[in-house]
Amino acid sequence: MLFPPFEPDRDEPKRRRFRPIPVRTLVPNLITLLALCAGLTAVRLAIEGKLEFALAAIVLAAVLDGIDGRIARLIKGTSRFGAELDSLADFVNFGVAPALILYFWDLHELRSAGWIAALVFAICAGLRLARFNVSTDDPNRPAWGSNFFVGMPAPAGAITVLLPIYVNLLGGPEWAPITFLYTLLIAFLMVSRLPVFSGKRLGTRVPREMVLPVFVVVVLFVALLLSYPWIVLTLGTLVYLACLPVGFWSYRRFERNAAQATNAAPGAEADAAAARAKSAGSDERPVRLN
Repeated sequence: MLFPPFEPDRDEPKRRRFRPIPVRTLVPNLITLLALCAGLTAVRLAIEGKLEFALAAIVLAAVLDGIDGRIARLIKGTSRFGAELDSLADFVNFGVAPALILYFWDLHELRSAGWIAALVFAICAGLRLARFNVSTDDPNRPAWGSNFFVGMPAPAGAITVLLPIYVNLLGGPEWAPITFLYTLLIAFLMVSRLPVFSGKRLGTRVPREMVLPVFVVVVLFVALLLSYPWIVLTLGTLVYLACLPVGFWSYRRFERNAAQATNAAPGAEADAAAARAKSAGSDERPVRLN
């Protein structure tokens, strides 16, 4: 035929609009979405008055948030999309959900003041996460800086700010003004410049002789958390708050060591230059005039 019919699809493979995504990049995102579901469910349970289940959902969200990043790095499934999704989920799980739980539980007795405290906590959590996202791209950050967070991290802030509820479930008093002040304190710690030990270097390598003890400790902790949740959460929160000064002192020690190394470097370079000049001068031979 002089003019054959135009058939663009004949004998040509169909092109895919998008490249296939490896499964290893989906697994961490699924864990993040499960954590987000737990945080949203905590809000619903708090509205329905099921306070204990709401707290359990927040703890579950914190656990899932702690493992999704590690799993992503372990299976090499990190992605920019996953980082953004994790940040948005953290704002809901550890900013909005704890604030609403505290408001429905006790802060509502203070009316507008209680709502302001809940708003401040949620906003501080969002600011804390935004600052963390920006600081990860800081080229001037020292190598040892990854050992510390700037301010209390959002998951720790969510677990810590719920301490008045833990104490109340153990039979302690319920006083809205104390809850108000404590909520503002934790919100301030999240947006402060306080160095907090991150613990990112922990758990990457375990000595062979410590494998079985680690298994026993983890199983024991989970058993205690399930059997005595409010006692474990109360003691854990108090220990965490008591360890905040330790992280601050450790950060200052790293700063002093880095400053000493920086100050010693110019002196060492000057000594090396003087030694090279002296060596060059000793190699010169006097000129003899005949």
